[in-house]
Amino acid sequence: MTERPDHLPEYLARLADENAARFIADGLLSGKDNVPAITLNQATEPLPESPRMRLGAVRDLIDDAMYIYRDDRPTQADAWLAPRLHAILRLTREEAADSALWNYVALGVAPDFVVWRHFSETKKSVNGRYFKGPHHKQAFARLWWSAELFRNGSDYEPVVVACGNQDMLNTVLRLDVIDHRPTAQALVRMLRRDVVRTGREANALGKAVNAAAATLMYDVMAPDAERDAGAARRWIDEAEEGHSVHHRPLPSGPSEEPAPEESVERLTALFVDLFADARVRGREEAAEAE
Repeated sequence: MTERPDHLPEYLARLADENAARFIADGLLSGKDNVPAITLNQATEPLPESPRMRLGAVRDLIDDAMYIYRDDRPTQADAWLAPRLHAILRLTREEAADSALWNYVALGVAPDFVVWRHFSETKKSVNGRYFKGPHHKQAFARLWWSAELFRNGSDYEPVVVACGNQDMLNTVLRLDVIDHRPTAQALVRMLRRDVVRTGREANALGKAVNAAAATLMYDVMAPDAERDAGAARRWIDEAEEGHSVHHRPLPSGPSEEPAPEESVERLTALFVDLFADARVRGREEAAEAE
């Protein structure tokens, strides 16, 4: 299978979409070839040489995830890796929206992880969008953004819950409503309370919540607390100063206030009702059989 790159610079870089596409060939997607690391790094654009952009910390974290879950299904690594990647790679949302950064992490830092995590035994291949794709699909962008959108202030525990259900990532992460924190926390609460258990149910819930958002103004009926922009900036500055993150304990995110409890509970009650009427594949057939 594809191996760890044999050349890893000290700092992360940007790899533009058109340059990234040159390295996503059938041999890589089938897990048979390695990425030509030196050639790839010659096609990159440098990022500021600051402590928070050190490549080694990101690579060490990925190695740890692959070691911990070496005997399990690779999908189980998502819930462990997402909050820790977010805590180690401390980015502004503007920086995290740069696809060139994630192209580089996938191809220049950890192509072996992408193949290990997303290889399809049925197709004997990896979908190329895990190397270069939208934020809800790309192997590392999806983890960072899931942590950013599902964390509750400094608490990453909701991220662990959300990432434990693959359809919460595959379906819900791409919806605009997830940027409203009480909505995100209410969806997590549905999982915590076992109202939603399976991937199909999470998929149906996400679609129902998104459809209802066309007529229900979630941010009006369940307002969020005012966000403290300074908290995220201070958190990022800690990384600029060389702050380290331990891998094993669950880290803490920016010291923001959590989503208002009253708003989260109000939306949770609403989503329970929406889910009761949602079409879940297999649920109707089971009800008819009974």
